[in-house]
Parts: sequence; C-alpha cells; structure tokens
Amino acid sequence: MTRRGKGGGAAGGDAISGGRSQRQLRVGEEIRHVLSDVLRQAHFRDPDLDGLIVTVTEVRVSPDLKNATAFVLPLAGDDGPKVVKALTRAQAYIRTLVAQEINLRFAPTLSFKLDTSFDNAGRIDTVLHRPEVRADIERGPEVRADIDKASADDEQS
Repeated sequence: MTRRGKGGGAAGGDAISGGRSQRQLRVGEEIRHVLSDVLRQAHFRDPDLDGLIVTVTEVRVSPDLKNATAFVLPLAGDDGPKVVKALTRAQAYIRTLVAQEINLRFAPTLSFKLDTSFDNAGRIDTVLHRPEVRADIERGPEVRADIDKASADDEQS
C-alpha cells in the first residue's frame, strides 16, 4: 500500500498549474466568471467604478478557498492603480454579490491586483523583434551551438 503525501486524494487533488490543485483552479475560474458578471451588472456608488469596464484575467484561490486574488485590467489599461483602489474599497459589497452566485461553504475574501502580464508580453515581443535578436534567431541552432561551445571553452580556461 502506498502512502499519499499532502494534497493527494480526492479532496486535495493533484497539484497542477503552479502548485495549485484542480479544485483551486475550478473554483478560481468560477469566481472569475461570476466576478466579471458582477462588475458588468452591479451599480456602484463609487464614482470611480460607475460605468467602468474591467477585465478579470485570472483569479487565484488559496488552498483553503477562503482567499481569492483577482487580477484585473481596466479597458485600455487607463488608471489601473486607481481602479484597483476603488475595487478594494468596494470589496465587501462585491464579495456579497459573488457569494450569492456561487455555491461554496465560505465566501472567499477578495483582493484585487493589477494584471501586468500583457505589459510583460509586450516587452518580450519588443525584445524579440530587435534586429540583433532577430539575427540570432535566423542564424539557427548550429550557430548558437558553436557560440555555446566557445563559451564553455572560455569558462574552462
């Protein structure tokens, strides 16, 4: 008989993406859908949120499902920090609306962070399109292998 480590079995699930269990991923995705609907349909008293269009790109849930971090991006990326502060102020109201739509024992405490993954992808794309990097890519693997071999020889000297 084999022993299962922490997180194994039906309740914990196997660790998948970034150490998160299948249940965490499913709950995070469900919260993301509900949160998107809530932000689109809710009427906020806060003028910073009224009529605002926000994209919820990801929701990460803690292993105990009591905390959730929503990564958000306002339309056109304008005033990101201002939007995150406004969402944080309205967190209790948003949590109540989300709790009414999902079937969990506890409504997770929500926190909001600005999603910077699109900015990072843009920077990587810019680097890959530089002429010197494009030249390295077009030279092919055999040239890079020669460069790696030369580097290794230099390190041994």
